[in-house]
Amino acid sequence: MHTRLSVRLMLALALVAASLTTPVAQNQPASTADIPRVSFEKYTLPNGLEVILSQNRRLPMVAVSLWYHVGPANEEPGRTGFAHLFEHMMFQSSKHVPADSHIRLLEAAGASDLNGTTDYDRTNYFETVPANRLELALWLESDRMGYLLEKVDQAALSNQQDVVRNERRQSVENQPYGLAEEALVQALFPSGHPYYGNVIGSHEDIQAVKLDDVNRFFRQYYAPNNASVAIVGDFDTAETKKLVEKYFGTLRRGPAVPPVKADTPRITAERRRVVPSRVELPRVYMAWLSPPIFKPGDADADMTAGILGGGRSSRLYKKLVYEKQIAQNVSAQQYSLILGSIFQIEATARPGHTAEELERAIEEELAAVKAQAPALREVEQARNTIETGIISGLERLGGFGGVADRLNSYNHYLGTPD
Repeated sequence: MHTRLSVRLMLALALVAASLTTPVAQNQPASTADIPRVSFEKYTLPNGLEVILSQNRRLPMVAVSLWYHVGPANEEPGRTGFAHLFEHMMFQSSKHVPADSHIRLLEAAGASDLNGTTDYDRTNYFETVPANRLELALWLESDRMGYLLEKVDQAALSNQQDVVRNERRQSVENQPYGLAEEALVQALFPSGHPYYGNVIGSHEDIQAVKLDDVNRFFRQYYAPNNASVAIVGDFDTAETKKLVEKYFGTLRRGPAVPPVKADTPRITAERRRVVPSRVELPRVYMAWLSPPIFKPGDADADMTAGILGGGRSSRLYKKLVYEKQIAQNVSAQQYSLILGSIFQIEATARPGHTAEELERAIEEELAAVKAQAPALREVEQARNTIETGIISGLERLGGFGGVADRLNSYNHYLGTPD
């Protein structure tokens, strides 16, 4: 069955500030004494690598999180997918690590939370290892930072091009609603913008990559002076500094990284897309360009997303799923990015209901929240949900949202782990 997906994009997120200014202003900010503090030490090696150390002896484990300050935001038109392609290349082999041994060596040592991810503004790699295997993790990360290109040949590149193209087929083209989500981003950002399209890139650009392109991109962005490493857990500080110097201190500094110059133009009129797809149920997306990450309005948008679609007690969920029973699920989120964020509402219809019904019901709730500020209890509930998520993440040393990840995230976006 072919069902049409309505992808709707609108002008701006003016309703966010209008809706939240009053209740937030009435509520007193939390005392700084109530804010969790994570102790850390940050220093920079002569080659530019930023090192963040945070000692935590509750478990005999150590998390290593390495962030490279590169993502699609740094890519050129016609070169989409480079950062994501490197995420794959980095797990293959480097000068002193045999092919396909990186993950195997870590797993044999008892590693957990082992992965790598690429987002529009950054790429990261992380693992949590038993405390006595920290040196192994640092050696592996440093070897691919310093010596990856000595093992990258045309055969290795071609292999990973095929792997990434297959991943695109699986995660975008053959994934229900996958093409609609890509169309959403392409409608928000103009062609040629770093965020246009998908992090994974297009088939044409992935296949067009040459070995010289790979070498040039790696030397520019995968250098110590464009990276930061966070080490969190049960370690001796003096000994860990010696290990960091041993494995990273001898690596050469790379060229200066050019700043991201792209501008995100305003959307001055409503844009609509209808994406045909082989799915059983229609889905509606609404999206707005919203304030960049950690800029005024970004936090308001997070709160608004929680109030509108942050769970089963949110306004949209109660209205569309419980009361009207026209949707089987609905959500809202603020996707915070450097060049402009995306505020998005997503709703999937119940059998027998249409995208038009969903759209009308969502519009009613948007009008209501714009006309009258949310109750203070709604704001507090949204705030508590966000804070609970953060605190839950801080219970883990590494992995997604763990202490090492959060320290590196703040360092990446704000210049300080604190």
